[in-house]
Amino acid sequence: MTDKLTISKTAGDVVVLHLGGKLDGQTNQALLDAAQAEHKAGVRFLLIDLEQIEMITSAGLGALHSIYKLFTPAAEIEAWDQEKHGEPYKSDYFKLAAAPPSVYYVLNIAGFLNNIPIYPDVPAALAAFPK
Repeated sequence: MTDKLTISKTAGDVVVLHLGGKLDGQTNQALLDAAQAEHKAGVRFLLIDLEQIEMITSAGLGALHSIYKLFTPAAEIEAWDQEKHGEPYKSDYFKLAAAPPSVYYVLNIAGFLNNIPIYPDVPAALAAFPK
């Protein structure tokens, strides 16, 4: 296992951040900084590739939640909730892909998969973004 997080990027209509290593209290700020830089640069659709993530902690979950809030317009969530009260809102702006089973399990039990769509691989996730 590595003690750090690696982040690489694939640019396009949807920016993909490919993560590797640990997403924890030591590394969560690096991910937040990368996502905030993309948003500040005008990116509106973000995919996070979790294929090489070895471990995620509550701090890593907090970073993903902050990124979800950054990329998903609050007004859209509120409108959805008023129209479809009780049904989970799935973000069109922020998605996850390729989580290893242990990471998928943590995301699932933490409730993240109610609002953040997750796909088995990057191509499937990219195909799910609005055109």
